Amino acid sequence: MANSDAALSYCGQEVRKYDNDRFLTCLFAPADRREALFALHAFNLEIAKTREVVSEPVLGQIRLQWWHDSIGELYDGASRRHEVLLPLGEAIRRFDLTRGHFETLIDGRETDLMDEAPADKTCLTSYAEVTSAPLARLALEILGVRDPAAHTAARHVGIAWALTGLLRAVPFHARGHRLYLPKDVLGKHGVSEQSLFDLKPPEQLKAVVAEVAAMARTHLEEARALRPRVPRAAHPALLTASLTDTYLKVIAKAGNDVFAPRVQMPNPFRQAVLAWRAMTGRY
Repeated sequence: MANSDAALSYCGQEVRKYDNDRFLTCLFAPADRREALFALHAFNLEIAKTREVVSEPVLGQIRLQWWHDSIGELYDGASRRHEVLLPLGEAIRRFDLTRGHFETLIDGRETDLMDEAPADKTCLTSYAEVTSAPLARLALEILGVRDPAAHTAARHVGIAWALTGLLRAVPFHARGHRLYLPKDVLGKHGVSEQSLFDLKPPEQLKAVVAEVAAMARTHLEEARALRPRVPRAAHPALLTASLTDTYLKVIAKAGNDVFAPRVQMPNPFRQAVLAWRAMTGRY
């Protein structure tokens, strides 16, 4: 395992700094696959931050289209000079990565430009799926796993991870007047969007959080029901399930108060959790 940024590639450094949870899971992959995984997750960072780095939606659309075109060029055998695209192109060629997964990830980020909460749980699940599941499936392909059961498990793990991340990010999104909690669930519990934007969450928000957390747990259960059929080689791409468990437990212990400081804090036992799961062949 790399012990310092100096030992890491550009992509490795970016993932270590901005997506440390996924960085840790990559360390449990075979050494000859890690750089490809770092490039994949660095690409995801680039498209995921689109909403934060543009001043208006049209600029976000231009940025996403740039990535769409750039991915297309990689599949045509060309590459723009970019710190992420060059190693990503190598990974695409070496592991024959599915182009559609990249396109789904990019298209999914257009939703971020709308600044509108999902209408219901179905819309929220769809957003979680398109922005996370293809990433897990591409990671599986890098690991040499194309088994249907593993890819179905990856879908569920991706959704659970994304839902949990959205819960933990509620305060961050609220400060930017954005919200990813279902409107119908908010309405059912009498929570107004404005109360969150004012950073004055009502007590009823905890019930909304509980419902979304239950959705995440259901997807984890679906993923783990497939474990007997999932090859061991797939596990590094599915280890985020273990971290999802950890974060959901923190949210539960905080009484479903996602504004509690400890909910946003990285868990100090992440490495131990991942190491134990990897050693026991679980995710």
